[in-house]
Amino acid sequence: MGQAQPKRRTALIVEDDAELRSLTAALLEEEQLDTIECESAEAALAVLLIGRQDIAMIFADVRLPGAMDGIDLAWEVKQRWPLLPIVLTSGHPRERERVCQLPPGVAFLPKPWQPFNVLAVAGGAGVCAGQELKGSPPSREETKSLLDNIGGDDGGGRFAERPFTRLQVG
Repeated sequence: MGQAQPKRRTALIVEDDAELRSLTAALLEEEQLDTIECESAEAALAVLLIGRQDIAMIFADVRLPGAMDGIDLAWEVKQRWPLLPIVLTSGHPRERERVCQLPPGVAFLPKPWQPFNVLAVAGGAGVCAGQELKGSPPSREETKSLLDNIGGDDGGGRFAERPFTRLQVG
């Protein structure tokens, strides 16, 4: 009899910029994560409410269309699922000032980020290939320390294609 394939973990990507959302999905898929893509916090919350047990992490922009932004999403998720790792990102200076309003355990990655930064933060959250989720996601201080030590250059390498599952939620 064949061995059961290990279940792949899923990252929920919430970004209104379609190109950046697709790039983020491709990066995380390279780390053996399936992805679900949403362009609003409301759509992401609907995905979580329908089938939250499949989501291993959320990677979301702060500025999103609709009534909720990424910070609102983070607060709602942390109230319902406190151990679910969340990484928020933004390139707007005003949004960077709002980082102090994040719930405990939510990491922040400023834009523009390098691909390696996304992978490092996902790895720090314990959701990359071969890692088990243990404890809570890294604190803001741990994430900042990790990002300060990265250097930011991904080496200009191309990513090899692998089969993956990508779902898009409007």
